[in-house]
Formats: sequence, C-alpha cells, structure tokens
Amino acid sequence: MNRLACFGLLLTAALPFAPLAAQHAGHGDHAAHRAADPIGAAVADPNRTPAHVERDRYRHPAETLAFFGVTPQQTVVEYSPGGGWYSEILAPLLRDHGTFYALQPSGRYLEGYKKVLAAKPAVYDRVKLIAYPEEAAQIPPGSVDTVLTFRNVHNMVMAGSEAATFKAFFDMLKPGGTLGVVDHRLPEDRDDAQEKSSGYLKVSTVRRIAQSAGFEYAGASEINANPEDTADWEKGVWTLPPTLSQGETDKDKYLAIGESDRMTLKFRKPAR
Repeated sequence: MNRLACFGLLLTAALPFAPLAAQHAGHGDHAAHRAADPIGAAVADPNRTPAHVERDRYRHPAETLAFFGVTPQQTVVEYSPGGGWYSEILAPLLRDHGTFYALQPSGRYLEGYKKVLAAKPAVYDRVKLIAYPEEAAQIPPGSVDTVLTFRNVHNMVMAGSEAATFKAFFDMLKPGGTLGVVDHRLPEDRDDAQEKSSGYLKVSTVRRIAQSAGFEYAGASEINANPEDTADWEKGVWTLPPTLSQGETDKDKYLAIGESDRMTLKFRKPAR
C-alpha cells in the first residue's frame, strides 16, 4: 500500500472519534460554567418552563439571587413559592450541595404547589415541602442561611400576619443570616390605606416590619425597578401582567408597561 493510501485509512479511522472528543470537551465546558456561575447555570437550565423564562426580563433572577448572596452550599427557605417560579431555579441550584425548604402556607395554594413538585420529579426530588405555620417547627431554629420571599409581604399585610411571619423567619435563620424581600413598591407619599388593598407596599413599611422582628437593614437594589409603573391602578397591581385583571381592556397598554415596579431589600439577622 502506498504512503497516500495508508494516510487515507488512518484519517478515516480517526474521524468517528472526533465528534466524541468534541462532545467530551463540551461536557467539560458545561461543568466549568456551572462551577464558575452556578446561579446563571440554574437560570439557563433547559428544564425551566418556557413561560417562566419569558418573565426573566421582569424578574432578573440571576441578579436578584446574587444580590441576596445565595450560593449552592446554603440552606435556603423560600416562603410561599406559589406556582414554583423561583423554585424552578432554586431546586437545581441547591440540589447537590445545599438544602431547599419550600415553606408554603396551608390551603389551596399548598395543594397546588404539591402538583408543581409532582410534575417534575427529576427537578424537585430533594425539595423539603413544609406547610406553614403548622409544620414550621420542622425547620430547626438557627439553621437557615437565607430566607427568600418574592411578592408576598403585601399579602401578609393585608391579612395582618406580617409580624408573626417575620418572627418565624428570624427564628429559623442563623446569626448573620439573610432575609431577601422582593415586593411591589408604593411611593412613600401615597396614603397608607392603599397598602391594605392595592398589593403595593412602601419600602418604609417593609423596613419597619423587618426591624420590628429584630432584623438589621443590609441594603437595597434597583434590579427589579420599573419606572413605567405609576402604582395608581384602580384594581391595584393585578391590573398589570401577569394577572391582567382588566382582561382585554387596555391589554396592550399594560403589556407595554410590563410587570410592577418592585423593591428588592436585604435584611440580616444580627450576628451577635
């Protein structure tokens, strides 16, 4: 066999291995990305619901979780995860090296969240679902690194349960632990009565609730701000997407505004 033919056989024999080598390199790149940016990798997880991904532009999950200091090794509580929007990110983020408690208030939302978990067992198999308040004692006091609650404090205020719930957050956190709050923001010059019906809260109100429970204020971010939201809608925050309580009436207008203007506040349990 001449030298050229021999070379051709060697080249042909090598070809099937080239894609395999590239595939292994791709796996290595993916693992390196997860290690370098675990939050970003969880946000980019292909198992996320496409409709949830569409809302990233309003909710900025990677930037929000980074601001709150969440890491894959932590014990994290998400209070009232509802339809699982953030759970879909937190579950894979914390799955291998951390602990994820879903602290869901009892009632119809608890049953709905159970269905969310059951729909994707490969994603949620290690989530610890805790009914609040009756099972909250299953989370050991002083064992949690971070408590997160997204757009829920206004519900506590409307129900009059904010003091007890923030006290529960305080008790489960480690000294130095973080409470992260995102909620719909009411301008400070508005009537306080609007906080009982509009779904919006003043930053000063949330700070007062947290500090009354023993927390120290640790900072704020404008990650989730929306200056197009005037927070003066007749039917409250639910006028805007995703609820769109007005139905087809002025729908395009509200879609153009986007989701609500939101405060993003960080509190800390004193280390002493």
